[in-house]
Amino acid sequence: MTNRAVLAEALIARTPWAKASRAPLAGDASNRRYERLTDRDTGQTAVLMDAPPDKGEDVEPFVRVAKYLQSVGLSAPEILAEDAENGFLLLEDFGDDLFAHLIEKQPKVERELYEAATDVLVHLHSGPLPSLDSYDPSLMAELSALAFTKYAQGIQGAYDEDAHDRFQHRFADILLQETSGTRVVTLRDYHAENLIWLPERDGVRRVGLLDFQSAMLCHPAYDLMSLLQDVRRTVPAAIEMSMVNRYITATGVDDHDFRTAYSVLGAQRNLRILGGFARLATDYGKPHYVDLIPAAWAHLMRDLEHPALVSVADLVRQALPSPTPENLARLRAG
Repeated sequence: MTNRAVLAEALIARTPWAKASRAPLAGDASNRRYERLTDRDTGQTAVLMDAPPDKGEDVEPFVRVAKYLQSVGLSAPEILAEDAENGFLLLEDFGDDLFAHLIEKQPKVERELYEAATDVLVHLHSGPLPSLDSYDPSLMAELSALAFTKYAQGIQGAYDEDAHDRFQHRFADILLQETSGTRVVTLRDYHAENLIWLPERDGVRRVGLLDFQSAMLCHPAYDLMSLLQDVRRTVPAAIEMSMVNRYITATGVDDHDFRTAYSVLGAQRNLRILGGFARLATDYGKPHYVDLIPAAWAHLMRDLEHPALVSVADLVRQALPSPTPENLARLRAG
């Protein structure tokens, strides 16, 4: 038995789940692992998060944000037991009805689920601000530039350093101009594979929230854009338009400014995804993330059509190679 297995056993032994059966659950892009515990007598379940500190993981941000989300009336998993020093949490299990999976099985619920997810953001953005770092323009521009240093370089073996520098400088200016101002809690990975449907609950609590440990303060458009410009599933254009309208109507934000920020932040996120997913393939041996790059590219090309991005649009199109089958094969090969 590995040392982490011993540590996990020690935590579970101190809880009512000591005799539960255990089975692995699908993980994510991080170094975290998950297991489902099932009580042999009652059939009740819980989830064990294994987040190794020696691999850069830290459960404390998850605990802190979960408690905040619960405090404002949203559904984040209850913390049943924790060993923060060794990187273990025992969590409430929301079940398997991820939005993406549920919509695949029951397409008629798609609009209802996206309306509920949009309403969660309206509710979240009306709440008090906790102490979180700001996702500021300089950091966003730096992360976007991974599209040069990881995506373009992973395909071509090199990247245009001058184009990289000009892009980062210009894009930071755009982000500062178009996305400054109001700050709200931003979960930063808000999409259909991190949301679970809990129909037995009421109102915004029907949406179970996952993978929020990287939350920061950012512009209100960020999480809505993340939800609707989803690289893992295609959100119909009519639903995207309707949900943007729904948010603007519910919050009373300026229509033009919000839609501009939506496109600018869309470009930021999709550039970061290009670089981040390329890095997962080339540096961490996770080539399956390459399959999601064409969707990010398609969103990016649409975002770059917005007039606010004119100073970087041609630069990006010229400096970054398109995700052709040959180019994606180079990334998969590492």
